[in-house]
Amino acid sequence: MHKEITSQYLAALEMMKQVIEKCPDDLWQDASHANPFWHVAYHALFYAHLYAQPEEAAFVPWEKHRPNLNAFGPTPWVPDEPWERGEPYSQAEMLDYLAICQNEITKQTSQLNPEAPSGFDWIPLNKLELQFYNIRHLQLHIGELCERLWAEAGIEVGWVGKFPND
Repeated sequence: MHKEITSQYLAALEMMKQVIEKCPDDLWQDASHANPFWHVAYHALFYAHLYAQPEEAAFVPWEKHRPNLNAFGPTPWVPDEPWERGEPYSQAEMLDYLAICQNEITKQTSQLNPEAPSGFDWIPLNKLELQFYNIRHLQLHIGELCERLWAEAGIEVGWVGKFPND
């Protein structure tokens, strides 16, 4: 089971890699969407990284993380806290972060206890269901970005069914 979960995470991350690599510069920073392309990519990778951890306390954010940038606006638990998106991450930075996520997911899924609690108070699932939840979240945003690439630049992203893609 660990092998299959790892394969599906890595397949989704390979699709995210394609999305990031194929995105034209003007679309990467396009502010005509509520959440620019780069920000959606960062959000998806942040949560893939976070929820791969055994528990919240074990999470060490990426060294380039900016506070609250994982959210798409002010967080519900501190709605009055100032929120600013700031400068975009570059595609190279996102690819670096993606590689960190690939390594963390490979490491953490190999140690997965499927019956253990999620490790996150706000997610009342066991570890196995959390993996499905996390992969679905990641793929939701990959699909969103694939649609943007196609609609705005005519760029297609190939399907990765499993990793490695045989």
